[in-house]
Amino acid sequence: MENLGYIRVAAAKPAVKVGDVEFNVNRICDMVKQADQKNVSLLVFPELSVTGYTCADLFFQSNLLEKSIEGLKTLADFSHDVRTTFIVGIPIARRNAIYNCAAIISEGKVWGVVPKKYLPNYNEFYERRWFAEGVKSDDVIAPFNYEIPFSTHLLFNRYGITFGVEICEDLWVPVPPSSQMSKSGAEIIFNLSATDELAGKHSYLVDLIEQQSARCRCAYVYASAGSGESSTDLAFAGNCIIAENGVLLCCSERFSLSPQMEIADVDVELLRNDRNHHNTFRTEPDNMIEPIIIIKRKEGDDQTQKTAIINNLEYRYVNPTPFVEKNENLLRQRCDEISSIQAWGLAQRLKAIKCDKAVIGISGGLDSTLALLVTVKAFDLLSLDRKGIIGITMPGFGTTERTHGNAWNLMEELGVTPMEIAINKAVEIHFSDIGQNPDKHDATYENSQARERTQILMDMANKTGGIVIGTGDLSELALGWCTYNGDQMSMYGVNASIPKTLVRDLVKGYMISEKNEKVKETLQDIIDTPISPELLPAAADGSIAQKTEDFVGPYELHDFFLHLMLRHSFSPTKIFTLACKAFEGAYDRETIKKWLITFYRRFFSQQFKRSCMPDGVKVGSVCLSPRGDWRMPSDASSALWISEAENL
Repeated sequence: MENLGYIRVAAAKPAVKVGDVEFNVNRICDMVKQADQKNVSLLVFPELSVTGYTCADLFFQSNLLEKSIEGLKTLADFSHDVRTTFIVGIPIARRNAIYNCAAIISEGKVWGVVPKKYLPNYNEFYERRWFAEGVKSDDVIAPFNYEIPFSTHLLFNRYGITFGVEICEDLWVPVPPSSQMSKSGAEIIFNLSATDELAGKHSYLVDLIEQQSARCRCAYVYASAGSGESSTDLAFAGNCIIAENGVLLCCSERFSLSPQMEIADVDVELLRNDRNHHNTFRTEPDNMIEPIIIIKRKEGDDQTQKTAIINNLEYRYVNPTPFVEKNENLLRQRCDEISSIQAWGLAQRLKAIKCDKAVIGISGGLDSTLALLVTVKAFDLLSLDRKGIIGITMPGFGTTERTHGNAWNLMEELGVTPMEIAINKAVEIHFSDIGQNPDKHDATYENSQARERTQILMDMANKTGGIVIGTGDLSELALGWCTYNGDQMSMYGVNASIPKTLVRDLVKGYMISEKNEKVKETLQDIIDTPISPELLPAAADGSIAQKTEDFVGPYELHDFFLHLMLRHSFSPTKIFTLACKAFEGAYDRETIKKWLITFYRRFFSQQFKRSCMPDGVKVGSVCLSPRGDWRMPSDASSALWISEAENL
């Protein structure tokens, strides 16, 4: 089984009885067994989970501290029988002080103990009353027949994955220990916590965890105390939260009387690739946290244990539309923000070159519609007369009444200057000049129309003193589904970083906020129109005959491939595996494989078109601009990628 870079982690909230170590240890063992049965590799429990967090002055009782060490030994012995590595919270007395600690347990032993570094001194729980701050220097304890590293400066390595541990308040300080741990190589951070509930605090906590995972480009696994803790002064509702690189993977139900466990399949390869991409994130040898404790496997164990190799991704949602926000409210906000970025970029260009004219080809399709709407927004932003926008519809051999009518209606209702210049005669003369048979519907037949339209736009821009606004989108550039020096060329491309799957939603966003009913109706019909360049003659009934996705494949698949390849640098095998999960029930494996091969073939062979892209503002994390976002030789070989895809 190939390792695709995933590891299964979990945060657990067991039942607890304050001060009852035996009960708590048994409940921890129960949940470790459950996690082991679900192939969890790394599991974290709440702060002071062995005793309960709310013991207060009972922490001074020697029998409680001694019983805690006995409980730790029980847990270590128990770990012989499971594959899951787990982390528990425990008070440990040493050198006339008590420490609030996390113990890392696996393979029959305690591999390390991390004391809490920052102790809160607010609300009703003044931890400084009972505990000392974690020691900064490396040290050891020996409660059993072997020495155990004891320090805030510990990192652990299991299955080749490095992780660190911090405790509750450590996350809330200006520079959390996890920040330095991540800079020292930690890919997953575990937090044992006992966060009390206050109005509004939960949403802040989730945001904090998401932000720390994003800042550290890590996975953050958080387990907090819940049912069973004392409610004398505070409420502990239990929070099991897992985030990865700024994305919330799962979050438990609060105020549950039952034990809870949240499980997620963390993509370590994604984290590593993201760190490689950002040269501001570098491991710093001079300031690294040491030592790293390598948690060894039992002698004779297979080096690729099932707990470390997770390919079925039971506990991971794979978004089939990574460019599109799923939440409707957030999508509306995102679309408004994106359209504002597009319009602002164009407005800045017009202002910089002192230009009050824009020329744009309007086909009645989604891309040109979005470009026109963005241009109108930019003109409004600059308080320019919309009549300075020259919209030109250029019907050709494949133009249908539907798209032609929508193009004209849209221009008139938006108040721009509409023009119509048919290209049929000019293209026919060109065919005669170059000896092209007009009945031969090949690349020359199609591209001649695209270049004729571009020539008209460029010449009209010269004539009016304006600039040509490009309409092509990110997906077309990725696939090379554009005519070189035809629709590939413009003077400013407002859609250059907008993928096809997002274009429709952006147009829909404009439609929702539009007050003109005729514009709304036209935009809705444009949204419902099949995607087509309309370069081949229409069908006998006048409908669109040339549908882009019949030829190049579904854009939702290609946008999925594009995002995972460029944003995360995944291999064809991993992209295919994720696509099969994301599109299960929509496309079978052979269909996905077919279009994946097509994607790689077209992406590599069409780089030359991207190497001379016009300027255009970037709006998202994926862009193909040769000036910074994507630099690739136009003659690079695709053999490695296609070979792997063909052998899936």
